Amino acid sequence: MPGGQDASACRRGQNLLCRAGPIGLYTKAMLTSHSLPRIWLICGALAAGTGTIMGALAAHLPDTAFGAGGRAMAHSAMDMQMWHGIALVALGQGTATRRNRLVLAGGTGLLVGMLLFCGGVYYTAFTGLRINHLAPTGGSLIILSWLALAAGWIRRA
Repeated sequence: MPGGQDASACRRGQNLLCRAGPIGLYTKAMLTSHSLPRIWLICGALAAGTGTIMGALAAHLPDTAFGAGGRAMAHSAMDMQMWHGIALVALGQGTATRRNRLVLAGGTGLLVGMLLFCGGVYYTAFTGLRINHLAPTGGSLIILSWLALAAGWIRRA
């Protein structure tokens, strides 16, 4: 990769993994505005797919697999995961050509917030134990991300 097409793609930030230095170690290239929509598409599709799995588990596992009130909590987390997975796919498609910093921040916040919120709720649903501030932090990040997206779209209009 020292020369040629791969090296120039690495310099432009289009490859997530680039060879660095004389010993050929791989390092993550800086995420760019060009790579984020693709990441949102992939993560959104994975979120919708795993959300479907979580919905099946929440519907069919015995009550002993859940903590107190866990089945309802798992359904709630699955709903949030599915809706935000679909939103990430739509966002990835819609920002393929035009984007701004607020939209990029909002999309990334949606992804991270969804992982924190749903992860915290699933953990509590299946174990009965709470990880303090994980779900509320994720939920707050989701709210702020939707507001950033709205501001980014207003600004772009």
